[in-house]
Amino acid sequence: MCNYSDMLAKIKRQPSLERLSRLYGLRNGELAKQVSRYTGLVKTHEDSFHTKAPLYMISAPGRTEIIGNHTDHNNGRVLAAAVNLDCLACVSPRDDMTVRIQSAGYPGIELSLDDLSKHPEEEGTSAALVRGVAKAMADRGYRLGGFDAAVTSDVIGGSGLSSSAAYEVMVCAVIDALYNGFTVDSTVRAQISQYAENEYFGKPSGLMDQMACSTGGLVTIDFKDVKNPVVEPLFYDFQQAGYSLVVVNTGGSHDNLTDEYAAVRTEMQAVANALGRDVLRQVRPEELWQAIPELRIKLGERPILRALHFMSENRRVKDMVAGIRNGDLNAMFESIIASGESSWMLLQNLYPAGKEQPLSLALAMASYQLKGKGAWRVHGGGFAGTTLNFVPNAQVEDFVSKLEAVFGAHACYVLNVRPEGAAVVFAPQAE
Repeated sequence: MCNYSDMLAKIKRQPSLERLSRLYGLRNGELAKQVSRYTGLVKTHEDSFHTKAPLYMISAPGRTEIIGNHTDHNNGRVLAAAVNLDCLACVSPRDDMTVRIQSAGYPGIELSLDDLSKHPEEEGTSAALVRGVAKAMADRGYRLGGFDAAVTSDVIGGSGLSSSAAYEVMVCAVIDALYNGFTVDSTVRAQISQYAENEYFGKPSGLMDQMACSTGGLVTIDFKDVKNPVVEPLFYDFQQAGYSLVVVNTGGSHDNLTDEYAAVRTEMQAVANALGRDVLRQVRPEELWQAIPELRIKLGERPILRALHFMSENRRVKDMVAGIRNGDLNAMFESIIASGESSWMLLQNLYPAGKEQPLSLALAMASYQLKGKGAWRVHGGGFAGTTLNFVPNAQVEDFVSKLEAVFGAHACYVLNVRPEGAAVVFAPQAE
């Protein structure tokens, strides 16, 4: 049994501080910030639920897409990393099937896992993700049970750092830790989470976001066989090499852009279908080039351009991985910059038609400041949200100052790669 006072004391012990340092890093008082965040969440759980049941602290990180923009949904390759922003839950089991969640900044959720059917009125909500995760776990034979959770997240919502994937993975990890001994494989956990997002939440995402959040670290993932993706951990310390990862939140939101994302996937698959294939990974690049005259008549130009992006981006992931393994920073940056230019010119996912263009402005500013000494690209799904920049450590303060002068205070996030994916950070038996 671990009650509130026990958990509060545990968080401040030296082994716990070392655990938090591993997950979140030590930059700019991060450890003190996380201790305050964890203890505050425990107190929120106490105020909301006041239970004598054992307490768990469970975390799932956001992710950064290093390279591989919109390749996963057509069975391509990606390179991604978990980051030290996460969705964090203080959670306790219940003796029934009721789920109650209090999330900072959002209305509370209460539902029963006795009912795992789709509720159309829940589409696009956190409740849909909870019910969808539970349904996928039940279908795979995992035990379910109710829980009370206080949740907070510093993964920026609607910005391309995969706040929804972090939430899904966190919910799966909660049910797994409380009722299945935390035995779900990281790939299975990602597939469960993707099912919830696709089928219950209503967003046709690929598997990359969930895989990166679930697995942790710097990983390259090959989705050629989407049911059995090949995940390879990589090791490269950008900080030690003299560069910081800076994500710039341009203020645009991914909300109400589901149709824009869906069009990328459907247009790529339309090209594949026209060539007698299911997905672009099954199409040879030369086959695509030869078919352009017929494809243009049948589909128009944009689907072809997006398919061309897929072909070159899939190759760039291999080039980037080779650069990491060889320690060739210049080759890595060349791949990242080329990826961003391809997303801008061919994939066309920097802004919805006829709307504001903050991502384009942020990338133009980054190019001006970092050309010849860093790298920059659109981050994640695009159309709104964030850019990813590799900034020399000595230039971070100046870079942040200039970008925040345009996009507002706290628009920039200097991130660490988090070595773990979904994690039971503290559990009652882990004394």
